[in-house]
Amino acid sequence: MPIYEYRCTACRRTVTVLTLRVSEQVDPVCEHCGSRALTRLLSRFAMVRSDDARLDDLTNDAALGEVDESNPKSMARWMRKMGGELGEDLGDDFGEMVDEIEHGGGADDGGGNDDGAAGGDDEP
Repeated sequence: MPIYEYRCTACRRTVTVLTLRVSEQVDPVCEHCGSRALTRLLSRFAMVRSDDARLDDLTNDAALGEVDESNPKSMARWMRKMGGELGEDLGDDFGEMVDEIEHGGGADDGGGNDDGAAGGDDEP
């Protein structure tokens, strides 16, 4: 079923029209103000892929060739991409961990400073 989007030239709002088939004539009307002065928009579309196909794309040699395991920012980008492709909410902890890695902290550094100094030694 095609979905068409229009922008109302009167109130500037977006109107969505669902049709049963491509050949169906559409006479869109703004559901907000009743105007017929609408401009058709280009809509984004999605292709349905299986979980296996999405994971294969992430783990193929070409995709992994861009990942530099010694660069935390590169690893963080790959982790965000992997998390997005999984399509599941991985929780706030995942996002926080990736942020720490991306900004130079380790996932296992416990949030402390990594200079090896004990706290309080610098005070007079």
